[in-house]
Amino acid sequence: MAIPVTDSGLDFSELHQRMQWYVDQQIIPCCNTLVLRGTEVIDIKTYGPLSHEPGEENGQSLQRDLPEDAIFRMYSNTKLVTSVAAMILYERGCFTLDDKLESYLPEFADMQVLNVDAKDATDTSPAESSINIRQIMSHSSGLSYAFVEPESLIDRTYTAAGINPLAMEGKTLESLCKALGGLPLAFHPGKQWRYSLATDVLARLVEIWSGQAFDDFLKQHIFLPLGMLDTDFYVPVEKRDRLTALYLPNDPLDVMASGYSLMDASAISKAPGFLSGGGGLMSTLPDYLAFIQMLINNGSWNGATLLMPKTLALMRTNQLAEGIGVNFPFWDMTGTVFGLGFALKVQAAEGEPDTAVGEHHWGGLVGTHSWMSPNAGVNGEGISGICMTQLMPAFWHPFSHDFKRLAYKITGG
Repeated sequence: MAIPVTDSGLDFSELHQRMQWYVDQQIIPCCNTLVLRGTEVIDIKTYGPLSHEPGEENGQSLQRDLPEDAIFRMYSNTKLVTSVAAMILYERGCFTLDDKLESYLPEFADMQVLNVDAKDATDTSPAESSINIRQIMSHSSGLSYAFVEPESLIDRTYTAAGINPLAMEGKTLESLCKALGGLPLAFHPGKQWRYSLATDVLARLVEIWSGQAFDDFLKQHIFLPLGMLDTDFYVPVEKRDRLTALYLPNDPLDVMASGYSLMDASAISKAPGFLSGGGGLMSTLPDYLAFIQMLINNGSWNGATLLMPKTLALMRTNQLAEGIGVNFPFWDMTGTVFGLGFALKVQAAEGEPDTAVGEHHWGGLVGTHSWMSPNAGVNGEGISGICMTQLMPAFWHPFSHDFKRLAYKITGG
């Protein structure tokens, strides 16, 4: 069923032409874009084919136009879903944000921290404090990710321990936590921000707090209530004809260079052993739209209430210490802090209206982005957007910035 679109009287042709240009120039292989005013969809469009590879799946050409319900590898968009799952349990009184992580996962007791200018992983000092849940949910725990800064000592230490978030075969959430508990932290808890495997630790906590497998909890408490029937950690065989192909850019150092080659056109057809809360979900635009509409609508959608408004307000509140902001070694996110699962914009970027302040957002490594801006719009009704491609890497890619800039421009910011 096609996503219903409300006639806004606005002309989105400039946005459509710019996104089509990215596809025509072979900068990205395909994409979709969707703009909301409040909870109403006011524009949606798909660009490019499902796959550039020849062949068929379930009797359908893979080179056909990207369908509205194409299945995408969501990567770190999964983090928003995991954070909502945790806050459902927060509302049940299963934990507080200041609880010590070691209260639920004893392997994180008595953590060591790499000394400044440490030469090896044994050059450490005892952590000044225990990691708490707030720090896990805001990436300020001292954990790392093993691929964002691969030459750093902390990420080399993770790699040496066999931790690679892009290849977790043979691991479970439980075994990952046990491994992380035996490694040093990059910094003392709460003292910095560093993108990390913390949301996978959070997924394990969801299992402990709920007594359910992580995927079962998501299905029962998020996916089924919202009607997200195409979202899971795998793609069943009967849905494979809707799976997008994933591509590698020919020149990964030039994000605007033309050309790419096939990286992956496959997906597992049954639940994996490692249920990554940080990046494992597969989903579609209609499914993820329902999730975003729930967030915009103060925790309720499709007749289901997942969270209370005050809980979502807490998630959209900065949880970092004063003076600490989101930082990456190669993606500029100036004017950004972090809540409970969301990045929070405290300063409008170049080309964005002042009403962009208050925007909360996140995206995935291969180019699946979503953002919600509650203060934007001519009458402050809120403007939100979703755009997806499948290119490794395409997080914080120019196509997504152009999409957001033009969405703000066309809707009156």
